[in-house]
Amino acid sequence: MAHTTARWLAEGPRVGIRPFTLEDGEEFTARVRESKGLHQPWLFPPDTAEAYAAYAGRLIDDPAKAGFLVCEKTGGDIAGFININNIVHGAFQCGALGYGAFAHAAGRGLMKEGLNLVVDHAFGPMGLHRLEINVQPGNAASIGLARSCGFRLEGYSPQMLYVAGAWRDHERWALTTEMRRSGRPGPPRTGGTDGR
Repeated sequence: MAHTTARWLAEGPRVGIRPFTLEDGEEFTARVRESKGLHQPWLFPPDTAEAYAAYAGRLIDDPAKAGFLVCEKTGGDIAGFININNIVHGAFQCGALGYGAFAHAAGRGLMKEGLNLVVDHAFGPMGLHRLEINVQPGNAASIGLARSCGFRLEGYSPQMLYVAGAWRDHERWALTTEMRRSGRPGPPRTGGTDGR
């Protein structure tokens, strides 16, 4: 499905980001089904029309969520998705990021470009100050993406989220507007050599 640049919230050299729509369900779920080997055991996005409608509806209607599709500018194919969940305003101004690439786009740098666009949008028009990513320690691709976009490891949360039938440990990565402007991570952490 081709999309014009007028629909981009932000764009880079190869991708643009735009909000989820209900009309994206057919392409999104087809990409999810093609990408199960890439996503599991880390991620379980909706792979049926009904599940997508509920998922996208929450991202569209809930003010504590914002969903973005990362689309290739040539052709408009959906390369992946990035969601900001648990958005809190007031003194906190924070949100929690979740994301996934689709198999046809994996390893091409499209999600890094997309994540940088989402971060700029979150810290600009959305007015957030801090973004967090909680990722299972064995998910090297997700950790690599967080690190490559300037997020720093801040902590380790044992049995934090219930994923695939069990409570899973997660690393907490974060980025603030100050870190983004300076182009470097925050102050060095103290602790053991394993980064925890």
